[in-house]
Amino acid sequence: MHECMSGVRVWGLSCPGFPEEVGRARRWTRDILRGSPLADDAALIVSELSTNAIRHTASGLASGSFHLAVAVSAQVVAVSITDDGGTRAAPKVEHQDHAAEHGRGLSMVSAIAHRVVVHSSDQGYTVTAELYADARLGGRSC
Repeated sequence: MHECMSGVRVWGLSCPGFPEEVGRARRWTRDILRGSPLADDAALIVSELSTNAIRHTASGLASGSFHLAVAVSAQVVAVSITDDGGTRAAPKVEHQDHAAEHGRGLSMVSAIAHRVVVHSSDQGYTVTAELYADARLGGRSC
């Protein structure tokens, strides 16, 4: 990723809803963000959100899939995972006790990202996590 770039670049990837596709989505994200200090955080977020889509929605069914978008500007990296729906409950942060083995993914994403937004549609949910290049709102200029 170039230090200073104009505009926003967006990449998209559709993956079958198999667990091994989470690793592919994570590697793909790291490749796009190679050289960015946000690459590891973005890859971790993609891993958590992809896993949630497979475990908790129709994305994990035999014919399911999830869709990843990575948008990059000079100030923000935004990663979005769209699932295939099949659940009435929107993704939300749940507070788990220390002994719980599951249920911390979205909490972790919320702790890492500067902003997390959930959008619903007739097809499912899209969870977008934004990472700011400069922690101050507005980022840095080139």
